[in-house]
Amino acid sequence: MAVTGLVVLAAGLRWLALVRPDGNYRVDVLPASLVAATGMALAFIPSLGTAISSARPEEGGLASGIVNTSYQIGSALGLAAMTALAASYGAGQLGDANALTSGVSAAFIGAAGIAVAGALIAGATLCGRRSVVQAAEREPATSGTSTGCRPPGSRRATTSLCGST
Repeated sequence: MAVTGLVVLAAGLRWLALVRPDGNYRVDVLPASLVAATGMALAFIPSLGTAISSARPEEGGLASGIVNTSYQIGSALGLAAMTALAASYGAGQLGDANALTSGVSAAFIGAAGIAVAGALIAGATLCGRRSVVQAAEREPATSGTSTGCRPPGSRRATTSLCGST
């Protein structure tokens, strides 16, 4: 689901890049913002669940803290980079709506590119784990486990990240 969410996020950001200087909020911004927000929800919630469920139960709080700190630092760095990109494309020119729109559009395209790169990386690293988990589930229980149960959340977390249930 995270891969799908990142692709939807990229589509929403790309749509936001099409905003016009004389545009209308309900036509130019609102629909694209809703698509981007849907993509964020589809990407971030499963990734948070996977990160926390991958930790041992006694380390759940630590895992949650690391994930939240990573989100905050990543957001700050991303905002700084996209602001620099927008300024380099003219967003810093006061009073020029066309330059501002051009700069902000460049920032949205840059952010969409990062979302696509994230989807490719997530697809390559997370979806490959699905076959490993499924193969482990088909194997008989080993002597170390009396019930043959898999680790909590292992199947659900890996498959939900890739868009299937």
